[in-house]
Amino acid sequence: MSPTATPLRYAIGVDGGGTGTRVRLCRIDGQVLGEGQAGPSALGQGALAAWQNIEVAIQQALGPTTLNEGIRAECALGLGLSGAENPGWVADFQANAPRWGQLRLVSDGEAAVLGAFAGQPGAIVSVGTGSVGVVRSAEGRSTVVGGWGWLLGDEAGGAWLGCKAMRLAQHASDGREPTGALAQAVSQACGATRHALLDWCATSGQAEFAALAPLVFAHEAADPAAAALLQRAVQAVEHIIVTLDPTGRLPLVMAGSIGLRLMPRLRAELRARCVRAAGDACDGALHLLGVVPLTVPPSPAA
Repeated sequence: MSPTATPLRYAIGVDGGGTGTRVRLCRIDGQVLGEGQAGPSALGQGALAAWQNIEVAIQQALGPTTLNEGIRAECALGLGLSGAENPGWVADFQANAPRWGQLRLVSDGEAAVLGAFAGQPGAIVSVGTGSVGVVRSAEGRSTVVGGWGWLLGDEAGGAWLGCKAMRLAQHASDGREPTGALAQAVSQACGATRHALLDWCATSGQAEFAALAPLVFAHEAADPAAAALLQRAVQAVEHIIVTLDPTGRLPLVMAGSIGLRLMPRLRAELRARCVRAAGDACDGALHLLGVVPLTVPPSPAA
């Protein structure tokens, strides 16, 4: 979407995934004015739902200023959204876009690596509701590993862990596996009978399955099945890291709520590459607009 003749006053960075949306509102000179949060804006859930949650988060950041056509024309909008690698979803999203002063869209993974390294070379593995690895080369090229979606991929992500935990509960319910602490916790949360579990699965999506992930961590000590599942998650993350940068020369950022919990479990040589991020995916989305330059270099992680 090309800029309008209206002078730009605001820059907004959006980080949208399968569980939630975060926005950072700045003046066009980079001064942060506010932040907002709302429900998911992953493109796989549909363009209208994504736009609705994006605008709810922007309105929260604006505070008493009403988000209307006039304000939109004054806003440059940078978006890093889950699903932005899917051409069909992107076309639908853009076709339903309100008129903004400027709009740039990349995947949430690409926004994350831009923010983490202030546009410099590096690799990031983000594990939250889903999972994805992105590496940015010295030439400015980005390469993605993983991020195929929660139904078939996103290994180690919250929805992946939740699906595995639900499968364990199902197998315990019909006698194929012993009923351990994790299976019991899933049954308590989702239903104690076969019919109840079937009904829960039939009406649940990515966010609902991801909400089961904390149960895996909570029951790790008491349930070997939970411990084994987390070990599989660590192995999946390590595989992404090595595939992203086989030489091991680039700095690495681990991001996302689950990624940060898994980082201490990585092999020592991979942990040694980890640095603190210079910024987050909202900063990366702003970086797309040339706003709020990220000048703080990554420092060694604790």
